[in-house]
Amino acid sequence: MLRKSELEFENEGVLNPATIVDGGKIHMFYRAVRKGNYSTIGYCRLSDPTTVEYCSEAPALSPENETETHGLEDPRIVKIDDTFYLAYIAYDSKDALGACATSADMNTWRRQGIIVPKIKYDRFVELTKDNKNLSKQYATDNYNMINNVVMDKDLVFFPRRVNGKIAFFHRIKPDIQVASVNDMSELTPAFWEDYVAHLDEHIALRPKYDHEIKYIGGGCPPVETEHGWLVIYHGVSDGKKGFEYCACAALLDLDDPRKEIARLPYPLFKPEEDYELTGDVDDVVFPTGTALFGDTLYIYYGAADDIIAVASISLDMLLAELLTHFK
Repeated sequence: MLRKSELEFENEGVLNPATIVDGGKIHMFYRAVRKGNYSTIGYCRLSDPTTVEYCSEAPALSPENETETHGLEDPRIVKIDDTFYLAYIAYDSKDALGACATSADMNTWRRQGIIVPKIKYDRFVELTKDNKNLSKQYATDNYNMINNVVMDKDLVFFPRRVNGKIAFFHRIKPDIQVASVNDMSELTPAFWEDYVAHLDEHIALRPKYDHEIKYIGGGCPPVETEHGWLVIYHGVSDGKKGFEYCACAALLDLDDPRKEIARLPYPLFKPEEDYELTGDVDDVVFPTGTALFGDTLYIYYGAADDIIAVASISLDMLLAELLTHFK
């Protein structure tokens, strides 16, 4: 779909796109990387699911504060009520945390700042030490954050309110968690301290099968279906050259996304094409956006942390297959 260009802001790579259908067009906000691994968010517009008709020659969003000094990464976008929510990762070369910007028109964006917990590793351990329902990986996978805030990435909003609340996935390794609030102002340090102390109550998905056994993370915004929320996420396993990232699929309960209905016991798709096997990071497909046209679900993803690609599948067929693996 899209490759790096000679433009300075994307001369190192383009990847991990957010997509939304609005006004009959597909709007794509993507991670644009310039040399030195500094990221901004680029923008392009598609006239149909596989045709790019316009690309901006300048970033749509660039770093504005100290939490974003090294870049804005991995955007996802939804529209809730009358507001567009653009989730992304704010990276300052030390901490990588989920942040958000909002807009009424996708042109003018208002920064909401980091919205996930900002908790140091030692405090995280203290808050979770008595929680017997958490995997031991929480301590080991996040240990390299010991002098930093625990990394919390893969921020993905639901495309509508769930039981009247704004809901979103986020990821503290190795699981995918879900949080919900009446208003974004509720996401205070006190809220997150209590949330982390009861972290097991907020887990939506845990690693289960071999292709996702290392850890999992949020992917595309959930797609609402009559059977539940269709969630396309990424799973990580040990590959021949290091970690292998694949696309995975699950169904979650519409009223309580912490309840898993079904999950594919194999990858939805995994690195197979040359452009997925070799790039800035080999063996990566990283799904971050969808567009539904009729029965065809288009899944947009970063390939080998280098380019943007798209895959498609019949939504009915995918749901039917998922329901054969009812939990």
